This record gives sequence, C-alpha cells and structure tokens, in this order.
Amino acid sequence: MAFQIPFKFGGSSNDAAVAASARPSRMMEYDQPLVWVVVLLMLFGMVMVYSASIALSDSPKFAYLGGKNNYFLVRQAMFIAFSLVVGLFVFRIPVATWQRFAPLMFVGTLVLLALVLVPGVGVSVNGARRWLPLKIMQMQPSEIMKVVAVLYAADFTVRKQQYMHKLTKGFMPMAAAMALVGALLMLEPDLGAFGVVVCISMGILFLGGFNMIWFGGIGAVLVMVFSTIIALSPFRRARMFAYMNPWEEGNALDKAYQLTHSLIAFGRGEFFGVGLGGSVEKLHYLPEAHTDFIMAVIGEELGLVGVLVVVGLFYWLVKRAFDIGRQAIALEQHFAGLAAKGIGIWLGVQVFINMGVNLGLLPTKGLTLPLMSYGGSGVLFNCVGLAILLRIDYENRVRMRGGRQGVNK
Repeated sequence: MAFQIPFKFGGSSNDAAVAASARPSRMMEYDQPLVWVVVLLMLFGMVMVYSASIALSDSPKFAYLGGKNNYFLVRQAMFIAFSLVVGLFVFRIPVATWQRFAPLMFVGTLVLLALVLVPGVGVSVNGARRWLPLKIMQMQPSEIMKVVAVLYAADFTVRKQQYMHKLTKGFMPMAAAMALVGALLMLEPDLGAFGVVVCISMGILFLGGFNMIWFGGIGAVLVMVFSTIIALSPFRRARMFAYMNPWEEGNALDKAYQLTHSLIAFGRGEFFGVGLGGSVEKLHYLPEAHTDFIMAVIGEELGLVGVLVVVGLFYWLVKRAFDIGRQAIALEQHFAGLAAKGIGIWLGVQVFINMGVNLGLLPTKGLTLPLMSYGGSGVLFNCVGLAILLRIDYENRVRMRGGRQGVNK
C-alpha cells in the first residue's frame, strides 16, 4: 500500500526527494490515446464498411446475402469484438516471450502459407488461393506473416548484431528466409503482401545498423526483382500500362476500371463530400468498395476533410509506434524497440500503398486499409500487432518507474 512521508518545515532536500519518490506515480499504466485512436479507426471503418456495402445485396454476385443489407456490418462488428478480446489476451504476454518464440512462429507461419496451396485445403477467390477455411471466418496466413515478420526480423537483428556490417552473416540468412516467404506468396499469388513483408524486414535491418552501402545495393536489386516479376506477368504488365494511362478507353473499361471509378469518387467528394451514405460509386460501379477501395468511398461521402482526418489518425499511429520503439531502445530493450518500429513500418507501408492505389499514385494492388477495411484476418492481426505495441509501451512505463514488477507476467 502506497504511503506518504509527512513533510517537515525546514527539512532537507533529501527528505523532499524521499517524499516525492514515495508518492504514487501519476503515469498511466498503458497508452490510452493509442487505444482510443485504434478503437476510433475501427469504429469509423465499421461505419464506412456498412455504407460501402449496403447496396451489395442487390447484386447477383452477392445473392448468398439473401437480401440482407447489413450482412457485412454485422460480420465486421463480430470481427472487431473478437479481435479486441484476442488483443487483450496478447497484451498480457511479455515481450520476452514473443522474442523467445519468434523463430518457431516464423516456421509455423511458413507451414500455413504452404497449406493454402494444397488443393482441397486452401480457398480460392477470384483466381487467388490465399485463405484457410475456419468456421467463424476464412483465415489469411499472409496477414499472420506480417506480424511474424516483424518479430522474426527484430529477433534476427538483435541476435546477429555483431554481423550487421557483413553481407554473408548479416543479410544472407534473412534474405533466404524472405525469399522462401516470397516464393510461397507469389504462388498464391499475393505480390502486395510480399512487398509489405520485404519492407518490414529491410526496414528493421536498416534500423538495426545494417551496412548502408550494402543496404543501397540490395534496395536496387529488390527494385529490379519486383520490376522483373511485373514484366514477366502478363496481367501485372497490363495493369501497369493501364495505370500509366487510365483514361484511355480500352484501359478505363478493363484493367483501369477500378482506378478510374475510384478517381471519380474522389472527384465527386470535393472538399466536404456528398454526405454519409450518399456515394454513387458504391452502387455496383466501384468493385471491392468495402475492402480495397474503402478510402474512395470515404473521399466521396466525406470529401477531402474526411480523407485528411483518416490520414492524420494513421500518421499519429505510425509516429507513436516509432516513439515507443525509440523509448524502448533508450531503455536498452533492443528487440522491443525494433519490434515497435517494425509495427510502425508495417502499418505505414500498407496504409501508404492502399491510399496510393485509391488515389492513382500507385498501380492497382489488392491491399486493404488496416483497421478499417472489411475482413476478419486483417482486423484480427492488426489488433495483435497493436496489442504487442501496447505491451512494449507498458513495459517501458514499468521500467521508467524504476521497477520490473509486471514486466515478466
């Protein structure tokens, strides 16, 4: 039980210091603003998922909805509730435990990525085989890999710190691991997830002190690799050319169809939008409006103001992740610091790609907007990653109080 030493007039400065140290700390045990920003983004996303999907029950493609225009709203609410419960459980796991099991989780996730490709096991949608069927939802192992890539890359960088300036021991083992991940993801195929995983691993290696000259050279090689993948794939090559000239009639009616309708949605929204629920593009014009292109619906219904609010919230979230990581490193918790910054890289890169695609700044790629787009796996593992971030911040706060109680339990 906390107590206070009574203050004595004329007492020494040591007495005052002892009294101050005995008072209960006013520091919060967890980052409340971070929790509220995450919850706000998920609830805002749920509203926009409902708005973007309310007309889908009229389409023959979604005949299985049985005319229920709140189908996606109800499922998204269930996903969020389940994800929050899982997040509470994850928050209770010490950071040291994640570090200890990071290599094992990496191997386990590789097995799941391979299971997706087994006929009769993996679920195929629109020509892509990326899901494992579960009773409550379809699990996407590539979403698990994003979290695991953060933990594995952070653990690898800490373990190999003395070799970070050497190509053979500091980079090649990680490159081999990421090449294996890339091979499995490209068989699905899922170029977007592969790009995010590569950015996570390279970003953590860079922050961990990898040789700058080697880093620049490897970055150039990766650009060539992704360019070659696009060049050798007819549908990706066609999508790239369509992206460069989306308003050409043949492109606008084919490979650039989503992009042109996304740009129309932003154009209709102007500064303040047409009003919540007033989108026209979501009425079977813009495909995947409730998943990959939810930002376009936000732009149409809430305008530039709504878009800037979402951008501002994500900017704050990514910046906070880097602040927590910097604080952990200052406390000599290097794995925790790199993991926190890795979570920031993951969210920042995926948000940038999704928004860039919606705005026509990047070629069309199937990546959801974290925390906001419809989907069980995405929301669940976003919450897992952010729960780990909250745990890192919690342990930082315990250490800054001068104690270790609560860090390992």
